Amino acid sequence: MSSLSASTSSRPDLDWSQLKETIIMLNLAVTQIDQSMNEGNSSVSTLSTSFTGLATNLSDIQSSIEQLSQKNESSEKMKLIIQGSTSTALDKVNSAIIAFQFYDKLNQRLDHVSGSLSSLTALISNPEKLYSPLAWQGLQETIRSKYTMEEERRMFDKVISGVPIEEALIEFNLEMANKSDSEEDEIELF
Repeated sequence: MSSLSASTSSRPDLDWSQLKETIIMLNLAVTQIDQSMNEGNSSVSTLSTSFTGLATNLSDIQSSIEQLSQKNESSEKMKLIIQGSTSTALDKVNSAIIAFQFYDKLNQRLDHVSGSLSSLTALISNPEKLYSPLAWQGLQETIRSKYTMEEERRMFDKVISGVPIEEALIEFNLEMANKSDSEEDEIELF
């Protein structure tokens, strides 16, 4: 059957089903997530490389300034001005690098979502697995295993057990806020 004559929600026939529509929508979601990640990765990679290079250059400038001889008072004033400017710029660059690391974390999460949606699509596309509680349990275990934070696993467990999504998200956000208040974020600079 060609795609032009395939049964769709706008042109249903005897072959139309909600399951096929669900698969189409899941594939669309995966495609949109993947495309967004690809576009974002390209821009962020360029920016990250630029900021890392800029941070190195600013560090080199600071080192060079420290090696300047202190011949007269005006060179000392110039040295202090340049040191202050490079120090401020270096702080801003380091803040930008941290922001890029948060973006990378977001990108990893979206990649996990995309993979989970693809796995879900594969499961519901397979008539032998569609009605198998073991297949669904395996999918849930696979998805849960990709979470890196304990708070994410607890949120997953709550949603799977029937807690409303809004309630699970509120609890997750509270846990994350408490965690950030009690711990120092572990951000690694390049």
